[in-house]
Amino acid sequence: MNDFWTAILDFAETTTTRVGKQLMQDFGKVQASQKPDGSLVTQADKWADQEICDAIASHFSGYGILSEESDKVFPDTEWCWVIDPLDGTTNFTRGLPIWSISMGLLYRGTPIFGYVYVPPLGQAFHGFWAGSSGLVTPSGAFLNHHPIHSSSDDATKNHFFNLCSRSTSVIQRDFPCKIRMLGVASYNFLTVAAGAALGGIEATPKVWDLAGAWVIVQAAGGSWISLKDEPFPLSPGQDYSDRSFPTLVLSRRELVPLFTPFLEKLKL
Repeated sequence: MNDFWTAILDFAETTTTRVGKQLMQDFGKVQASQKPDGSLVTQADKWADQEICDAIASHFSGYGILSEESDKVFPDTEWCWVIDPLDGTTNFTRGLPIWSISMGLLYRGTPIFGYVYVPPLGQAFHGFWAGSSGLVTPSGAFLNHHPIHSSSDDATKNHFFNLCSRSTSVIQRDFPCKIRMLGVASYNFLTVAAGAALGGIEATPKVWDLAGAWVIVQAAGGSWISLKDEPFPLSPGQDYSDRSFPTLVLSRRELVPLFTPFLEKLKL
């Protein structure tokens, strides 16, 4: 790994570790307020957002920033960090130990590096995915620096499939897997990357929910299927506040015909 990518990884790890340490002090102890879209926000979200944005500005001159809690208009810059300072605020406020800090580095509007840290579980995921960018990047997906890969298993009732609260319509009598609902979009998809689940659905994720996990899932061998609009590349000047990108993630492409029939009742 060359010096540029080493610096990117070190920055993401150092920044999320520092921010996560403080968030752990507030975990389960702060009050939340409701945003216009119905989701929750706390002072911890806002503090974490400011800390990460300040760190990016001081280390990466000229890089853009797109964040859930601050600037939601994608800038006209070649490089841009997309951050979700606290994915899973409801879990965070209720004391449930699944929530994350998510960062994605985009080149010309498309993520090529993703980092997602889950402080209560001590899990740090990262991955590189050059795609069609023309860049030479490292390869692979990792959990605490150990390589991970999506499952090659066939679907059975002993395997997991994750839903969000808005995708429960897919549950039918003959659904092929056990259902889980984690409450965190990024972690939903990362369990597929790590081989713990065969798939997951998010009906209303935003770009900051997706950017980091998008890279890691594909680097781990998983399949990312956009159910409506493709999220990337992002468009300069576009406000992403209210844009959702319904997504199905599977451990491998061969499972698509098995699970897509269950999506017919899903409201997108």
